[in-house]
Amino acid sequence: MEDYLARLQRVAKFEHVVVKEGPQEVVEQAMMSASQGGLRIVLDERGKMRRSLELAQWVEDKQIRGVKRINLMIGGANGHSKQIRAAADECWSLSTFTLQHEIALVVLAEQIYRSYSILRKEPYHRE
Repeated sequence: MEDYLARLQRVAKFEHVVVKEGPQEVVEQAMMSASQGGLRIVLDERGKMRRSLELAQWVEDKQIRGVKRINLMIGGANGHSKQIRAAADECWSLSTFTLQHEIALVVLAEQIYRSYSILRKEPYHRE
């Protein structure tokens, strides 16, 4: 995870925020508060799956549209409630597998880095 977050630091401005564990409603309130004013993307097994090139196109579209802040929200052991999913602008799935949240973070960070490498036409991504 640290490797991809360091790589991302070179190509994009981002902040990695961890909401402390606790009762689900308290955690979700903190997530909603922290994501205020930005596009909310909830990671959930019921969400839309994207190919790497599609994600790169999505990132480029958001840049063109001037989106200033995107919040990628990974749930804890219990996932996200209906309320969080309903408040999301989009819902994505990283896999048909259920992923432990630290694994999901690594996969997500790698795919975002891959998106930027595709947009920058760097050799990281192989078709």
